[in-house]
Order: sequence, then structure tokens, then C-alpha cells
Amino acid sequence: MSEPGTAPESHAAPETHAAPGTHHRPRWRTGDIVAMGLAAALVVGATGTGLYSAARAIERTAAAAETTTRSETTATTQDPTAQGYGAPSGRSGGGGSATLDTTTATAAQSVGVVVIDTVLGYESSEAAGTGLILTSDGRILTNNHVVEGATSITVTVVSTGTEYTAEVVGTDATEDIAVLELVGASGLATADLDTAGEVAVGDAVTGVGNAGGTGSLTAAAGTVLSLEQSITAQDSDGTNAEDLTGLIEVDADIESGESGGPLYDADGEVVGIDTAASSGSTTITGYAIPIEDALEIVDAIDAAVASGVNTDTITVGYPAFLGIGLSSASSTRTTITGAGVAGVIADTPAATIGLAAGDTITAVDGTAVASAAALSELLAAHSPGDTVTIDWVDASGATHSAAATLIAGPAA
Repeated sequence: MSEPGTAPESHAAPETHAAPGTHHRPRWRTGDIVAMGLAAALVVGATGTGLYSAARAIERTAAAAETTTRSETTATTQDPTAQGYGAPSGRSGGGGSATLDTTTATAAQSVGVVVIDTVLGYESSEAAGTGLILTSDGRILTNNHVVEGATSITVTVVSTGTEYTAEVVGTDATEDIAVLELVGASGLATADLDTAGEVAVGDAVTGVGNAGGTGSLTAAAGTVLSLEQSITAQDSDGTNAEDLTGLIEVDADIESGESGGPLYDADGEVVGIDTAASSGSTTITGYAIPIEDALEIVDAIDAAVASGVNTDTITVGYPAFLGIGLSSASSTRTTITGAGVAGVIADTPAATIGLAAGDTITAVDGTAVASAAALSELLAAHSPGDTVTIDWVDASGATHSAAATLIAGPAA
């Protein structure tokens, strides 16, 4: 990690490619409405070993474990089921399918809006979402779950059709906000933001986004139902639960792929970021992060970037990556204290130094590892390019120590 007060090192995401035949689709999250689903993109073509999911879970900051705890504390809330921006076929729940009330977005609604396509190389899949242009030189605001796990990101400016490569500036998974930077962009039309915070129940609103991951924008009109709503979101398999608070609740038919897209007021100004939608009935309820709250997180990400230091919730750029999946137990062997390795991803530092499934990592740079969570915290303190010494015991009981140079991992 860069020293405080210095600019962080720039590290590009690894060059990886999705499996042949895959195409961008909206990722989705689902769960009970305590578990409000988030709108990103359905992961398709996932032909990998599954190790990346485990590796991502362990190599994220300790906030991931805290998120799981928070979801458990809210699991007793009784509400209908919900899913985030469902599969391209539309929403369903309780045996019924919603009839979507949407139209093609107008030219005015498309200004300052981008569609986001990501490659999740370690999962052999692709995903899609939406974003807003904050600055003329290509600063983009979107939901974190739109880019989570991405190894490469392509952004298309809807109003011009111009395509750019995007790099991650920083992410805050707990607030579900990410900031991207378009490479070589200039002279872009920015989104018209209303930061006065004067949204009221009953206001007319319109949610716009890359519905279905098709690359074109749709618009869903509705009204504000309530403010300051709290929900818990999780992936469709029940993992990666996280709390979101202070949301705008609307009756607009938000669709899959609209994550990160604008929620417009009657004046055509952005008052929120489309983030979640309900399921479990034929009536869809949407949720958006108020734009003023999103911009506060953007400021916090910018501050972290300026200092070159990750915080408990913010990851600057791409995280450092070792390339391992870990067992849920502290160790695979009861006589050894450490983090048990469930698997190793090919062509990563872990593979290079010879780590293998069944090994137990016992120390990083001389600091003892007591558990998987402890290993996660130690790795999260580093940046891509840092060299760390890994000590481990293999399945036969032999001890090993080797230096591993961490690489840029997928977006956190």
C-alpha cells in the first residue's frame, strides 16, 4: 500500500477473458425483502472452478464478515420476498410475473448516462449495468455490485455511442457505490444532478437504465412511496448480504441491468441511483440511493485515493490478490492454527509459489494467521505489486515459506 500522503500506485486489472459464447447479461441478486436484491447483472457462462468466489470472499476487507453479521441481525424482519433487477425475462415471485410498464428512454433522459459491460475473468462470465457521468473527462458513478468481480470494464456513452475502457477509481461495497474513470475521455456531457435533497412522498419520478443488459435505455415512470427505507441485499444464492439505508422507495418498474442508472424527478434531474427492486408479487417496488448520499461516498472515495490508503469500507483501485480459496474452518488440520486453503487459482501468485489445496497458511510477513478472517485482514492491508512472505504447512506436514508478489485482483 502507498504511504499516507502519497499518490497510490496505478495498477490495471488483470488481462483475462470470458468463456467463448458468453455475452453480457444483467447480474441479479435475490432474497427476502429483508434481503432486497440488488440490480447488477446476471452472471452467465460461469464455467470456472468456483474458486474465485471463495477467494473473493476471503481477500476482501474485513468489512465482508461484518456485512454477514449485519444481515443476520436483520433476518427476522418479516416482509415479502424480493430480488434485484431480475433475469432478462422479467420479474417473478409468488408464482406470478409482473407486466412491466416501461418505455424507451428519451434523448434527454440519455444525456450523461452510460451502459457498463464487465468481464468477470475468474468466473468465465460477463455482466452489465448502468452508470452516470459526473465529469466531462469521464468520472463515472455506479453501484459497486455492477463492477464487483470485474477484471475488465467497457463503458459506452449512450448519447454518442462512444466506447471507452474504464478503470476502477475506488469502491465502497458497504454503501454499494463505485467510481470509475474512462481512459482517454474528454468533452463528455454530464448528468444533471439535483442535490438539494428535496424529494418528497408523492413526487413523480422515472427510473432509467440498461434494462436486460441490451445496451439501450428504458424508462419506468412512477411515484415516490416513502423515504429513508432500510433493506438488506444479498446474492441470489443467499451470500454477500449487505445493509442499505436511507433509500428512496418508488413504484417504478425498475428492471435488471438498471443498477447505477438515474432516478429522475419531474424536472429531469437525477435524485437517486437505481439500486434494488422487489419480487414476490406482480407489483414491483424499486429502491434508489439518494444522489446526495451517493456523492458523499464519492467524496470519501476521492479522499482515500488522495491519501493512497484504503479504509475499513473503501478500496482504492483494484485490491491486492493472492489467488486462493479458503475453507470455512480455521484450518484443514486440527493440529495447526491457520487458514486452510481450499483451492488455488491458476496463474496467480499463490500458484506461482506452490500453494495447493489442503495447505494451511500460518503466517504473512511473520505475523501469525489464526483464521481465514485474519488472513483476509492481512492481505487487505496491501496493494498490488507488494511482495509478502507466506508461510504454510502442506498436507503432509512439511513447512514452506516463499515470497509472493501480489497482483491486481478483480474489482472489490
